[in-house]
Amino acid sequence: MSWRYLPNLITAARIAMVPPLFWLMRDGDYRLAFWIALAAGASDALDGALAKGFGWQSRLGGLLDPLADKLLIAACFVGLWSAGALPGWLLMLVLGRDAVIVAGAFAYHALIGPVEGRPTLASKLNTAAQIALALGLLTALAFPLPWLQPDAPYWKAAHALVALLTLLSGLHYIGAWGALAWRQRRGRS
Repeated sequence: MSWRYLPNLITAARIAMVPPLFWLMRDGDYRLAFWIALAAGASDALDGALAKGFGWQSRLGGLLDPLADKLLIAACFVGLWSAGALPGWLLMLVLGRDAVIVAGAFAYHALIGPVEGRPTLASKLNTAAQIALALGLLTALAFPLPWLQPDAPYWKAAHALVALLTLLSGLHYIGAWGALAWRQRRGRS
C-alpha cells in the first residue's frame, strides 16, 4: 500500500466511528462518546494535514471527507436531540440542509456531470459552528459542571448562530450550484 492512501484510510476509520458514537449517545454513555468524538475530530485534522502537506489529495478523499464530517455531525445531533440537549427544529434544519445538498449533488451528477467536492467558506464556517456546538453540548453532558449545563441560556445563542449559518450556507450552495448547472446546461444548448 502506498502512503498516499493514508488520508483516505483515516477518513474511513472516522466513518467507522459513527455507529459506536451514536450507540454510546443513545445509551447515555456521554463520556466515552465525548472521547470518540474528540478522536474523530483529531483524525479529521490529521487526514487533512497529511493530504495537503504531502499532496496526497484525491477525488475519493474530497468526497469521503465531507461525508464523514456530515455523518458524525448527524450522529451527534441526533444523540444530543434524544438527550434533550438540542431542539428538534435545529436537528431538522441541519439534517434538512444536508439532505437538500446531497439530493442536489445527485441531480447535478445525473443531469450535468461529475460533482467536485469543493466546500465553500460559508460551508466551512457552518461545519465549524456545528462541530463546536456538538462538542460543547457533548462536553456538558459528559462532564456535568455547574457552569456548563446543556440548558444554560448561552446555548440558545449558540443554537441561533448554528441555525443562521446552516441556513445561509444551504442557500449559498443552492444558489451557487444552481447557477453553475444553469450555465452548464445553457452552454450545451
